Amino acid sequence: MKTISELTDFYYKSLYPVLQNLEEERKKLRTKIINVGILYTTIILVLASLIFKYLDGESLIYIAVFYFAIGTWLYKFFIHDYKDEFKQKVISPLIREIDANLMYAPDLHIPEGNFIRSKLFTQRPDRVSGNDYVKGKIDNISIEFSDFHAEKKHKDSKGRTTWSTIFMGLFIVSDFRKNFAGETVILPDSAQSMFGDLVGNWLQANNFSRNQLVKMDDPNFEKKFVVYSTDQVEARYILSPTLMQKLLIYEKRSHHPLYVSFRYGKIYMALEYNEDLFEPSVFHSLLKYKIAMEYVSTLHLAIGVVEELKLNQKLWSKL
Repeated sequence: MKTISELTDFYYKSLYPVLQNLEEERKKLRTKIINVGILYTTIILVLASLIFKYLDGESLIYIAVFYFAIGTWLYKFFIHDYKDEFKQKVISPLIREIDANLMYAPDLHIPEGNFIRSKLFTQRPDRVSGNDYVKGKIDNISIEFSDFHAEKKHKDSKGRTTWSTIFMGLFIVSDFRKNFAGETVILPDSAQSMFGDLVGNWLQANNFSRNQLVKMDDPNFEKKFVVYSTDQVEARYILSPTLMQKLLIYEKRSHHPLYVSFRYGKIYMALEYNEDLFEPSVFHSLLKYKIAMEYVSTLHLAIGVVEELKLNQKLWSKL
């Protein structure tokens, strides 16, 4: 697989003329959005001031919600064509440069069933969305990933609906060359880091929504992650010292909370970003090195999971 350095060279050498044209479009679009935003805000403020004396606190909240909802819709409407052009002319060629056999569908996402089967999150989503779906094989290992947003629906006593995020970020599914009967789930160790060893260990052991707590021998791994499994022996068999080290390295490279599970002969990985990863910014130059590296490194991180965790190597015998 291409290195980050090779992909960065490709980004600038092969895509730079495209980026320059898109940069001109971005500047024009930014100006249009700012002007429309000022006009839209002025209209809302004038209308609100005319009827202000008739409004109570709840009505003002509804106006604020309406303002942000319409504002978000307008923003998405204005950037739609620019976003699509960026993905087709920049992200798609980058993916093909990594491997020509990878399929890229900017408007699709990982199937909801993969998210549910992963058992990474105990809540079942009521609504899912996402984009930038990539699927194919790297070193003869099947892999697929996308931006993914899972949400839970809530209703208050007055019947009003709100939504909360279960997960938002990069979701990856890959073959794991080992047959195993049970399931093993690895989560960020938030309890121990927040409450300390004593209370944290008690909370982990009494997490009734999960299977058996598995204590690993690697102290560095224990500080970062908590492991639950249907089978203590199988969990330690899957999580060899080498694999634990590789997961620690992968988590450090990502700079984001990492969730991992092993089920049905696959590895499921969720990196929590809380943002749309491959969306072009209207308010930052496409020609900046930092912006370019965000796209390149994120793609490399997602597709490179096969190489990073050596999923193409048969490090153990089949059960």
